[in-house]
Amino acid sequence: MIYTVTFNPALDYILKVKELKYDNINRSYFEDIHYGGKGINVSVMLTRLGIPNRALGFIAGFTGDRLREMLENEGVDCQFLKLETGNTRINVKIKSNTQLDINAKGPEIGDNDIERLLDLLKNIKSGDFLVLAGSMPGNLPDDIYEKILFSLNNKDIKFVVDTTGESLRCALKYKPFLVKPNQYELGDLFGVKVKTDEDVEKYAKELKEKGALNVLVSLGDRGAILLDEKSKTHNVGTVAGHIVNTVGCGDSMVAGFLAGYIKTGDYKEALMLGDACGNATAFCNDLASGDSVLNLFDKLHKTTI
Repeated sequence: MIYTVTFNPALDYILKVKELKYDNINRSYFEDIHYGGKGINVSVMLTRLGIPNRALGFIAGFTGDRLREMLENEGVDCQFLKLETGNTRINVKIKSNTQLDINAKGPEIGDNDIERLLDLLKNIKSGDFLVLAGSMPGNLPDDIYEKILFSLNNKDIKFVVDTTGESLRCALKYKPFLVKPNQYELGDLFGVKVKTDEDVEKYAKELKEKGALNVLVSLGDRGAILLDEKSKTHNVGTVAGHIVNTVGCGDSMVAGFLAGYIKTGDYKEALMLGDACGNATAFCNDLASGDSVLNLFDKLHKTTI
């Protein structure tokens, strides 16, 4: 079983206006609401690929109830903890001749809430996967992921960590099965500019030396590079197309990689399915469908072989 944890999920309220005017009334011609949060995106994509998983995390208020309802309508197995106060955040995305994003801070999570989550995580069994992805509300410490990893370190759990900066550094000592920085996040970790494939391999190797078993680095429209646990490097490109959206592409890649690994046990196949998921999501307004992923996966196979 794969478990995902999302501390600060969201509803994304998307508005489109013809021309965004400041200090004036703007009237939209299109509105939509999407669920958001990196762990949630991973769970949704895994579900669309037919991989059993369970989404964990925190929700609050009527917006949290709506978020859970939307995910359950997608067929996602949810086990969220309800906070007593506040509301799950609503992020506003205004798209026009320019784009304006307003991300809310989200409800506060108390120490007792963290203990409730740690108790819930005790149900994860050896051999399961745990995906820790995304940002935390401002009141939580940077080492919250490390606290979770420490609490489960005596089990044979495959940790997947998709975060940045100090949170990622702290996680490396627990030998995560997979970390997935993009090339810019990889550079920020080491205070350098990562520009070439050789740079990616060099610093991915350093992450492995610090504890990561597999390092998957997303490269945007250039595809991805994987340095696997046997220190073998795998490269894959992308299928050309019209890019509509980049939100959720990295999360889709994580989900596809896990799905490919679980299905085949082969790192090259896992990388290609992960890349197909990220690639397909870039062509959609939302996360890609399972059918669109498989279509791109076939195209990648034909161009790679």
